[in-house]
Amino acid sequence: MPATHPPDFEHAIHSANIWLKAVSEALETEDRHFAHRILRTWLHTFRDRLTVDVAAHFAAQLPDLLRGAYYDGWDPSVVPVKYDRDGYVNRFVQEAKVTAEDVPRMAATVTTVVREHGSPGHLEAALEQLPHDIRSLLVQPT
Repeated sequence: MPATHPPDFEHAIHSANIWLKAVSEALETEDRHFAHRILRTWLHTFRDRLTVDVAAHFAAQLPDLLRGAYYDGWDPSVVPVKYDRDGYVNRFVQEAKVTAEDVPRMAATVTTVVREHGSPGHLEAALEQLPHDIRSLLVQPT
């Protein structure tokens, strides 16, 4: 039986599903749409606080389909967006449709998944570019 998708596409789907499953499990939800929304929000809020060079370097390490989600809606002419911890939380709330109280746990949970699935040191290099108040939100214990 012939494959319905080229092998590269199948690999891209598989890789994205591994990350999405890990986020779902870490958030203790079976709702993949919710997990995707949280992961996508994390990617966007993280990306927009980085410089263009750091954002592009970080993206290069993401699975293909997640890289597409990462770049979706990106305007490199306006980054980094200078928001503090409260600005980060407010943006996360709006995009993810969660409460502000949920953001620290969810953001730190996704950070852990990205760290576990990314190349060693890859996330840390990008995290170093963030202000301490945002970085501490992303790496706090879950």
